[in-house]
Amino acid sequence: MQIVVKDVNYVYSAHTPFERHALKGVNLTINEGDFLGIIGHTGSGKSTFIMHLNGLFKLQSGEIDVFDIKLVPDKKNKSDLRRLRGTVGMVFQYPEYQLFEDTVEKDVAFGPKNMGLDDEEVKKRVKRAIGLVGLDYDDVKDRAPFELSGGQKRRVAIAGIIAMQPKVLILDEPTAGLDPYGKEQILSLITRLKQECSPTVIVISHDVDEITRFANRIVVFNDGKVMFDLPMNELFRHADELHAVGLEVPKAVRIAQKLRERGIELGDVVSLNDLLHAIVTAYNKKHMDEPVKTDVSFSAFDFDADGGHVCTQSGEDKR
Repeated sequence: MQIVVKDVNYVYSAHTPFERHALKGVNLTINEGDFLGIIGHTGSGKSTFIMHLNGLFKLQSGEIDVFDIKLVPDKKNKSDLRRLRGTVGMVFQYPEYQLFEDTVEKDVAFGPKNMGLDDEEVKKRVKRAIGLVGLDYDDVKDRAPFELSGGQKRRVAIAGIIAMQPKVLILDEPTAGLDPYGKEQILSLITRLKQECSPTVIVISHDVDEITRFANRIVVFNDGKVMFDLPMNELFRHADELHAVGLEVPKAVRIAQKLRERGIELGDVVSLNDLLHAIVTAYNKKHMDEPVKTDVSFSAFDFDADGGHVCTQSGEDKR
C-alpha cells in the first residue's frame, strides 16, 4: 500500500495582497514501511505538505490517496476524515503544549475514546502506549502531565498519538528544544515506534544529522516543490545544490569530503556510523600487514569538519 500525492497545490490568502503559493504541483509516493525524512528551509512548503496527509489542510487542488482513503477537493465525507486521522498520526512540534487533561492516563486516552472504542480496549491501548514511550504506567498514570519534565511531557504527547495505533506516524521537528540527552532518547524512541507501532514513519527536521540516523530516503522541499527525492547515499552527492538553497550536508559527509581532498577515499558516507566504519576499514586495509601496537589507548576522540582533531593518547593530548 502507498500514499500517493498527485499535483497538489496550496495557496495561502488566495486573491488577497498576502497571497502566497506554499505548494506548487507536488507529486510524491510514500511506500508502506518507508522511514522518510523531509528537509527544507523555513517556508519551503514541507509543513504545509504534511498537514494535508491527515486532512488538517483541505485540498485546494490535486489528489491524495492514503492507502485506501482518497482525498479530493470539496469532499465532505466526515467518516473518511475520521478514518484518515486514525490511520495517520501527527505529532506536532512541541506536542507537550497540547496536553490538557488533569492526569496522564486521561490525556493519552483522549484519542482512543474519540475513536469509539470500549473502556477495556482504551485502557489496554493507553497502558501499552505509555510503556512504548519508555514511561512506567503505574508511576505516571495518575500524575498531572504539567508536573513532568520536558522530555516526559513530550513522551506523553507521543503516547496519546500512538494509542490510536496509526499505520503512519508523522513527527514535525521531534527533538526541538530538548537537551542532548533528551534528543537521544526521542531519536531512539522513534526507531522503536517504527518497529513496534507504526510501520511507516515520516520525520521533518532541520537537523540533517538527525535525519541520517534512520531515514531510508529523504525528500527535499524548496519553494513549494519537491527538489530531490533520493536515497541518502545519493542525495548528498548534490551538496552544491543543497548549499544553494540554504541546506547543510551532514557532518560525516563534510569530514569524508575533506579526507577525500587529502587522498583518502572512503566511499559513500552519510552518517557518523558510516564514517567510523569507513575509517576503520580503510585503516585496516592499509595497515593489515603491520604489527599491532599494544601500547596505545584512546580515551577521547573529537574530529570536526574544519579539520581539527583531539586525541588523548597514553595520557597526553595530541593535536
